[in-house]
Amino acid sequence: MTDTLPARPLAAGQPYRVERHVLAGIPCLIECPDHDGPLSALCVVLHGAYNSKEGKLGVYPELCAHGVAVVLPDAALHGERQDPQHSPDVLGERNYVWTAAARTSHEMGRLIDALHAQYGPLPVWAVGSSMGGYTAQFLALQEPRVTRVAAVITAGVWQDPRATLPEARAYLDGFRPVQHARLAPPTALLLLNGTADEVFPLSAVEQTVQAYRAAYAQAGCPEQFEARLYEGVPHYTSRGMQRDVVRFLLDGLPTATLRP
Repeated sequence: MTDTLPARPLAAGQPYRVERHVLAGIPCLIECPDHDGPLSALCVVLHGAYNSKEGKLGVYPELCAHGVAVVLPDAALHGERQDPQHSPDVLGERNYVWTAAARTSHEMGRLIDALHAQYGPLPVWAVGSSMGGYTAQFLALQEPRVTRVAAVITAGVWQDPRATLPEARAYLDGFRPVQHARLAPPTALLLLNGTADEVFPLSAVEQTVQAYRAAYAQAGCPEQFEARLYEGVPHYTSRGMQRDVVRFLLDGLPTATLRP
């Protein structure tokens, strides 16, 4: 199912279009280059808790100018997929967040299958912010088809005693990044956080950075992991973070495919 929305906005001086798709049962918006030429990569952008795919429109469309399709799915239990029986009021706030993260993470393989069926076997990247950063890190650990991952305003400690449901606990305990960081290399991984983030304190960020840095060093590819802090930035994706994510992702394309 595909709908083309009427917008023809510009990014990096190039027009792009926005389409609505349902892929593997997941409602998605896709920012596409406004031409029928070949694509260079697919980038899945994962939103945070209590948000939706629409909240990520216009965040990374600069990628479209370089032939990248930017895929914005609704996370499980969010956006068009809200379920009154699995709401924060019913599940509890933390069970809701971790259940949504778990379900979203486990369905990403089906989404990638659907994207490859529609667009061909292109490189796949992932960007996730806050709760979406949990899924982004899961993909770095578990999905070899995802070759570049940017995890923004998030961490990998995953210690949350308020998450009590079995599904949430299985996800937390089974895929905790600081315990399984060795599985991430050689996937290129970028971790970005603000020093004033009230949700992910610097202590959690530092633990996460230490675990990944050690894992990438042990794997012999320390250059594949990068972490940056943004002074005074609270819990949101700043313009500087956006620029660094775009730069990091475009480093994954051959130079010949990049537009000036």
